[in-house]
Amino acid sequence: MASAHLSDPTGPELGRFLRARRTQTRPEQVGLPVGVGRRRTPGLRREELATLAGISIDYYVRLERGKETRPSPAVIDALARALRLDEREYRHLRELAALAARYAPEPPPPPSRTVRPHLALLVQTLRPHPAYIISRSMDVLAGNPGALALFAGLEDWPATQRNLARYLFLHPAARTLFPDWDVQVRGCVARLRAQAGIAPDAPDLSGLVGELLLKSPDFARLWERYEVTGLKPSLKTFHHPVVGTVTFQTQSMDLEGTPGRRLGVYLTDPGTPDHDAALLLDMTAPSASTPTAARR
Repeated sequence: MASAHLSDPTGPELGRFLRARRTQTRPEQVGLPVGVGRRRTPGLRREELATLAGISIDYYVRLERGKETRPSPAVIDALARALRLDEREYRHLRELAALAARYAPEPPPPPSRTVRPHLALLVQTLRPHPAYIISRSMDVLAGNPGALALFAGLEDWPATQRNLARYLFLHPAARTLFPDWDVQVRGCVARLRAQAGIAPDAPDLSGLVGELLLKSPDFARLWERYEVTGLKPSLKTFHHPVVGTVTFQTQSMDLEGTPGRRLGVYLTDPGTPDHDAALLLDMTAPSASTPTAARR
């Protein structure tokens, strides 16, 4: 599998994030006149953002180029206001600033794929509703039969290759399965971007990102946008090859005591066609898709 260091070779992640947000912020969004003629710079110019934030252009250029790595909280707040960052983007900016202010630690070892028995049991007890546990890099660590059957074709991949980001971008069934595929992938990349920004040397993230950058032009395009906030619709519709169109109410949550791991559940109301579809998925899923605690 390809591997990639997630930091920008011309500067740290803090500068890369600021540059991405600046070039994607239009002057009219921050109250500046558009002016006449064609702008040579997409989005805001460096001097425009520096003026809006009340800092010198020289200082801002050093921030973007990674020459200045210890901006004060007041500067971070001013940049966040100037760029009109939402709450999650603002939190990410502060995390990147904290990371830039200290030396990066040695790359951590790859995280274990082992799932605690009681968590694997929890996933099973949610049947017939599809449920799974994923890692911070979106590896599917455990899933009940309905969950693996819902992502058509996922069960054909080896357990260590089952990853929702890899599925969205590289599995041939994904674009047909999701009628809003473009929304799904944008949210997926935003989540990975946020994770990778605060752990740029993590092998699980760098390996996956490196693979997708090489294999998917769509992923590469979205990755360069450096969005860390993605739309998370509460309803998710699938055009499934076995049960037809089915819509779920989705819920995800962090698992206490297991950093970086999340439980995802797809819910339906009993007595509805969607619930019948969930039952059918659970009943007809191959026995091979029974959840396992994947191990290295």
